[in-house]
Amino acid sequence: MCLQIYAHKETCSEELLVERLVSKGLEQVQIAQGGASVPKRPLNPRLQLIWGATMYHIDDLPFPVSSLPDVYTQFRKAVESKCSVRNCAKLPTSLGPPPSSSIDEIGGWGTVPTLESLGPSVTKSEKGMHFIGGESAALGRVHEYFWKKDQLKDYKVTRNGMLGPDYSTKFSPWLASGSLSPRYICEEVKRYEKQRVANDSTYWVLFELIWRDYFRFLSAKYGNAIFHLGGPRKVVSKWSQDQALFESWRDGRTGYPLIDANMRELSATGYMSNRGRQIVCSFLVRDMGVDWRMGAEWFETCLLDYDPASNYGNWTYGAGVGNDPREDRYFSIPKQAKSYDPEGEYVAYWLPELRSLAKERRNFPGASYIRQVVPLKFDGGNQRKDQQFNRQRRPNNVYIRQVK
Repeated sequence: MCLQIYAHKETCSEELLVERLVSKGLEQVQIAQGGASVPKRPLNPRLQLIWGATMYHIDDLPFPVSSLPDVYTQFRKAVESKCSVRNCAKLPTSLGPPPSSSIDEIGGWGTVPTLESLGPSVTKSEKGMHFIGGESAALGRVHEYFWKKDQLKDYKVTRNGMLGPDYSTKFSPWLASGSLSPRYICEEVKRYEKQRVANDSTYWVLFELIWRDYFRFLSAKYGNAIFHLGGPRKVVSKWSQDQALFESWRDGRTGYPLIDANMRELSATGYMSNRGRQIVCSFLVRDMGVDWRMGAEWFETCLLDYDPASNYGNWTYGAGVGNDPREDRYFSIPKQAKSYDPEGEYVAYWLPELRSLAKERRNFPGASYIRQVVPLKFDGGNQRKDQQFNRQRRPNNVYIRQVK
């Protein structure tokens, strides 16, 4: 008899350390087997790691991870044309009884600890979507979004929203915790396409899952380089670590309602829309010039859907030190506000002090709101010389992995 503890294989350094510590700790665990009359050698449980966090399996890629393309589009086209997504394993209809005698030897099944018992204080927000952990809730959300509310067919149109529960799938917290399989989502998308409709929106859910895969594989390729200031390409730039500026961003006190509303949503709920994440990242690194790692670490602290590969992959991308063909990607706050919150409903929801203003003024309140901490890099279409993003130089061989 062999006791196995199964877990998904990780790629980033802290998670790899946890794997080693768990494996070493299990070596000290001995579980008795057999009765007193027939003693047997105690069992040592073993940690069995399997690849299971991505839609495409790492062994099915058309290239070794070390040769992973450094541009997402090249990666996507390669896997879409040369790979297939593995089927989900069929669930057994029943399971045998647990080895009760062995469980009794180690003190029973135990209980799942509450967040309070682990130490952190719990603040419950009455606003935003309330996520419930676990597989049952995850599968329920897939059923609700795809089948009950029939939102999938409109995903590409609504995905850039910021207010409400159904502008996007909201699958990410369950994906990050391992409660939801990306392959299951893929199977449900294909089933939806057969039974209802196949369009750009159904494809775009898979498109975003490929992005998630890409960041996971990049973390396997580059290791700790995704956490370094210069990112995988070793870009040399000047960054500020002004704590006061950073705290104004962190606490939602920048004087720009769209930034402040997003940051307050993050603090209150542990969630922020994809559009919001791009906007606040751009503001921190382009307009404030603050070290992008400070923003990434704050997201790591707050996000319910945090996983290191996606979080730091997106931050290096947004900061211009990752694998983005457009190094100076910039999100204009006035343009974003007019495009994605034209009536100020989102900012009024999270900044109730602005609700009394006319809708067209909520994102542009002037003296009715707190003072802006920095001017925008692009003011009226012209780049401000004092706010130019300073990229000094880049080494010739930019893709050599850093060794830490």
